[in-house]
Amino acid sequence: MRRGRRTGSAVALAAAALLLVACDDSGPLAACKVDPTTEDLVQQREAAGIADCDPADWSAGDGEPAELPDVALDCLGSTIPASLADVRGPAVINVWSSNCEPCRAEMPALQEFSAAYGDQVNVVGLNFLDTYPGAAIDLAARSDVTYPSAADACGDLQETDLVLNGLPIFLFVAPDGTVTQQHGGVDSVAEIVELTEEKAGVDLVAPERQQGNG
Repeated sequence: MRRGRRTGSAVALAAAALLLVACDDSGPLAACKVDPTTEDLVQQREAAGIADCDPADWSAGDGEPAELPDVALDCLGSTIPASLADVRGPAVINVWSSNCEPCRAEMPALQEFSAAYGDQVNVVGLNFLDTYPGAAIDLAARSDVTYPSAADACGDLQETDLVLNGLPIFLFVAPDGTVTQQHGGVDSVAEIVELTEEKAGVDLVAPERQQGNG
């Protein structure tokens, strides 16, 4: 079922075009200031229906926390800060940006994967270096994405040992918390399944097989 869309999305996109600031790989923007609690953004995220980043919901099982930096990040779906270190394996973390064409192209497949396999493996987004979150929320809404997405608008993770160059990037979290990084986009749900099984070390059960065993 398609969710309703905020009628002012065109306004949000126009504002994004004005406020989006380019960032290089040398570090976060010194002048970057992002307020995720403005009334417009709150209304936009509520209309989009993106899940919040509640750590209690970031686990498909009893896996260990991801071996990722414990840095407080904004969340596209709520005003509560999030940390990738709260994500428990097995998990698939997709690093994306609204101005990244391959990122935009793969989001529907990621949403389909989340809908089909989200009870077996976490699917989490990391919106990276989008200095106006309205653009990211609008893209997620237009792509019907409902899985949660943390947001590192100012590049705080660049101050850690996590290398995030060349989007899109996948971070596959194994049940023991270890992380394997994969660069490049995906074309289908089948490709995400294959990569998840290989990189995260899990065996995923197809939805039709789950129904057959029910």
